[in-house]
Amino acid sequence: MKSLIISVDLGNPDFQAHSDEFVMLAEGAGAEIVGHLVARRQRPDAAYFIGKGKLDEAALLADSSEAEIILFDQPLSPAQQRNIERALKRRVIDRVALILDIFALRAQSHEGKLQVELAQLQHLVTRLTRMWTHLERQRGGIGMRGPGESQLEMDKRMIGAKVKLLKERLAKAQKQRNTQRRARTRRGTMSVSLVGYTNAGKSTLFNALTRAGAYEADQLFATLDTTTRKLWIDGFGQVVVSDTVGFIRDLPPTLIAAFRATLEETVQADLLLHVVDAASPQRDEQIAEVNKVLGDIGAGEIPRILVYNKIDAAGYEPRVGRDEHGTIVRVFVSALTRAGLDGLRQAIVESGQVAGNNAFNVENI
Repeated sequence: MKSLIISVDLGNPDFQAHSDEFVMLAEGAGAEIVGHLVARRQRPDAAYFIGKGKLDEAALLADSSEAEIILFDQPLSPAQQRNIERALKRRVIDRVALILDIFALRAQSHEGKLQVELAQLQHLVTRLTRMWTHLERQRGGIGMRGPGESQLEMDKRMIGAKVKLLKERLAKAQKQRNTQRRARTRRGTMSVSLVGYTNAGKSTLFNALTRAGAYEADQLFATLDTTTRKLWIDGFGQVVVSDTVGFIRDLPPTLIAAFRATLEETVQADLLLHVVDAASPQRDEQIAEVNKVLGDIGAGEIPRILVYNKIDAAGYEPRVGRDEHGTIVRVFVSALTRAGLDGLRQAIVESGQVAGNNAFNVENI
């Protein structure tokens, strides 16, 4: 679909990286970008976010480029979205809705689809006001509130019922996950979760470590569903490794809430491998963003090792880095060429030996 992107520079030093990332999101959703407008503001306009003058410029650009849809790289309030749609006479998709759309496109498992649908409904319910042409239609009767109920109220009630049902189904799925997790704990099996910014190469590294066949691609949010495989490390024993959904800056709160069941694998892990794109100029900002999300979901205190991936593109050599106590805190690898994977396995072993204290089925090395 022909799309016009509107990017808003609010004075953030990483605006260009933020804008480039949004373009990747749009392309990942299948958009055909026919125009890109940049607006610079000190603060968002209450009615249109970008102000009336820039909105008129956007209207001219949308008409000349024959754009069918407007992609806005900031989260919009329901009122702002309605105002922009009326002014541009086109559908407007903000950053949150675009990420939700990509998640809906990529979810494969039953649980993943439930999580995405829940997040979409929770986002939609805030945007129903005055978006319908049949608001004055009224109904009454058994099971309804009676005469005077508007279509909007019924829509909200139906969404509320659906949200409740989805939460019940997700709770059941989470209970099954907890049962599986307790079984692993009883067997004394170490649990390792791969976390990181989206497109850092987590799935490629996961496949290289476990010889799994998880989907991997050079795109944002290539995989959403948590995949778990067993890994045998000689001299140590069995480890359970999980590949989790990637993070991104300004990840919508509805998505964090909806994916909390999946992210339980991260919260309950014995060790986190924080995968970083070593070749990315924004890697420090991405590390900070992942750390923020980990703190939000209650995983901030779990031991972690920074895994600098894509060293083949960054020009680094495979190596391990230790702190003043001799503990491995970073590993440099290439999941693509498999360089440095022995060092990563050694880091997992050492972490298991330090934290395990015979809690895991560990053999002497």
